[in-house]
Amino acid sequence: MLLEIEHISKVYRKGCVANDDVSLSVREGEVFGLLGPNGAGKTTLVNQIIGLLKPTSGTIRIDGVDVVEDPDFARQACSFQAQVQVPITGLTILNAIELAGRVRGGKKDEVKARAQELIDALDIGEWAKKHGETLSGGVRRLVSFCMAAVVPGRIVILDEPTNDIDPLRRRLLWQEVASLKKAGSSVLLITHSILEAEKAVDRLAMIDLGKVLGTGTPASFKEHDAGYMRLELVIEPMAQKPQPPEFLSKTVDLGSRLISSVAEKDIDRAMAWASEMKDAGIAEEFSLSPATLEDAYIRMIGRADALNNDGEAGV
Repeated sequence: MLLEIEHISKVYRKGCVANDDVSLSVREGEVFGLLGPNGAGKTTLVNQIIGLLKPTSGTIRIDGVDVVEDPDFARQACSFQAQVQVPITGLTILNAIELAGRVRGGKKDEVKARAQELIDALDIGEWAKKHGETLSGGVRRLVSFCMAAVVPGRIVILDEPTNDIDPLRRRLLWQEVASLKKAGSSVLLITHSILEAEKAVDRLAMIDLGKVLGTGTPASFKEHDAGYMRLELVIEPMAQKPQPPEFLSKTVDLGSRLISSVAEKDIDRAMAWASEMKDAGIAEEFSLSPATLEDAYIRMIGRADALNNDGEAGV
């Protein structure tokens, strides 16, 4: 294993437990996701991996090196896109990416070529010579990704890489994540987008209240929902939410959406009921689809408030 986290606990003053006996491993050349609601302890765990925080107990090893004892090794082995925006005031996009690459030890000509390659791949060339303070949050987010990817570490850590990014460039960014994996880096991905995580990761861990609730592939998390479909109703604004019939189970209220599980034997009844809700002006639209990672997430976290109103996991 490239990254081994064993029995990590982080307890702050006054007894606040951020990580509680966390054990995880990341293989070489895989994309591994950390998924959990606000306050789950994901960012705290990342800060311990890269040596910004020291665990209360436990060990973290990268390539067999104990990085709790040798945090400099972690910073050499990992490149990192933080959740907060990187300050690039006074720098152009190209300057910022090249500077990050040189700081990480890249050769001048190679860094310059790689920076331009990333700018082209993410379609941000029109802003390449603009200073950071003039850029939108989404473009600055893409620049932060480029700064982590221009000279990638053995492990590339991406904390909410798609925040504020438009859908087209989100797709381009995920292609670059796949390219990092293909080039041999492992990617540790912290994301609030469950559907994106389902498509992007090889394996993931669900974390809540500092504890790991489970690890596995996206498919393995959905095994519990075998034999069930997902019915989603989008409720019309100002409409009164309907009471789901008894043959629908595990209904979750996400503000403008109602999501229920439907046994295969009840699919016809479920579709008929959803059609009635649409004809009555209660549902704006509805859909029936296989169970998703979101369903497994809600089941494991155990509460609907683990999702934002748009149905995404907390940061």
